[in-house]
Amino acid sequence: MPRLGLILDFGGVLTTPVPDCARSFARHEGLPEDAFLHAFAVDPAGKALYADLERGKITQAEWNTAMGALLGLADAENLLGRVLRDLHPEPRMIRAAQSARRAGVKVGILSNSLGSAPCDPYDGYDLETLYDAVLISEKYRMRKPDAEIYTIMLDLMGLPARECVFVDDTARNLPPAEKLGMATVLATTSAATIAQVEALLGLPVGGRV
Repeated sequence: MPRLGLILDFGGVLTTPVPDCARSFARHEGLPEDAFLHAFAVDPAGKALYADLERGKITQAEWNTAMGALLGLADAENLLGRVLRDLHPEPRMIRAAQSARRAGVKVGILSNSLGSAPCDPYDGYDLETLYDAVLISEKYRMRKPDAEIYTIMLDLMGLPARECVFVDDTARNLPPAEKLGMATVLATTSAATIAQVEALLGLPVGGRV
């Protein structure tokens, strides 16, 4: 069956890996290397804060203050911006997405939000002009893996699930897409991810200009 849609996560797909910059941040702040990763992915209080940020229940500034306290930092000013300081674009994936689009594939972004102020993680990526549909979770007061957010994304794409490929770097975000009928790819290295996308689309997108 031809697949005419490609839905991409943002962080860890169009960017370098998020855990890498989280560890870099911890080292820079004089914390144990996995302190931030543990705080937002393991600690129940940190996980709840992160979920509230992604759903737009709290602002980024509020998250900065609360997470700073959880980490024991004296200064929480622009904490998220400091965490993401070493997060950079992943050029091969960005080129591959645009190559697919030029070949006639609709390409969309489905991203859990990190807020937009004082740090805008999406700044400089031209999401609104380079992609056919963009869904940032906070605008809908839900987040991946909430099931409904995937159906909203499909509506924005104007395609049925069976015609779409969904790429995300977080394994727990894939099953709801699979249940709807999307083909899924767990993003790892750009080369491996692109190879899987090419196989599913039947197109040599390859990350080339």
